[in-house]
Amino acid sequence: MHDTDSRRDSVLIVEDEPKIARLVADYLEGSGFAAPQLDHGDAVLPWLQERAAEDHLPDLVLLDLMLPGTDGLTLCREIRRRWPGMAIIMLTARVEEVDRLLGLELGADDYICKPFSPREVVARVRAVLRRSQPSAEAAGDDGLLLDEAGWRALADGHDLGLTAVEFQLLKVMMHAPGRIFSRDQLMDHMYRDHRIVSERTVDSHVKKLRKKIAEAWPEREVIRSVYGVGYKYQPGE
Repeated sequence: MHDTDSRRDSVLIVEDEPKIARLVADYLEGSGFAAPQLDHGDAVLPWLQERAAEDHLPDLVLLDLMLPGTDGLTLCREIRRRWPGMAIIMLTARVEEVDRLLGLELGADDYICKPFSPREVVARVRAVLRRSQPSAEAAGDDGLLLDEAGWRALADGHDLGLTAVEFQLLKVMMHAPGRIFSRDQLMDHMYRDHRIVSERTVDSHVKKLRKKIAEAWPEREVIRSVYGVGYKYQPGE
């Protein structure tokens, strides 16, 4: 097990085959990533919770489908619920599971079928991180910029005047453009005290957020509704 280096992008490898885990870690570390490793499903959530408390969560989880203890599908679902902005790539030797891995319920960002080339893993990791972690400059290319230190959102330089809850909702969705978030997932990030609110409350806050964006961009819709599922941030349209 290697400690996460907060100065580098970090990829948590969850794989119970030691040779595969070590090979992938070697390639990732050789490409500049920190690559901590876990080999048991039951260890993953406590490890992530501990890192979350220290504000040192990994940027991406490379998650094997078949694990001792908690299986990869269950872990993917729980990680997505607790930390919706975290990128996840699933590893599987079961091609028939691919549709489930990429389904709306789990929301994995990508999958890699075994056997695979470790160079392919590094390339896919880089591609997913580019998609799921836009920089402030990249967000600015769309004209919408998050000032996380000031809790502000700027549309072409215009302050949208968001409430703290509206800012949190926008931040979660902007950190994973194109990904669909359920109301439950958004609910988990609306209030830091984890109070219980209804789905209608989520819809109400999203409605207000969209209205404020529309006042700056009347001809653009960047927060999209996905019927029966939830909402997503779709830039550049």
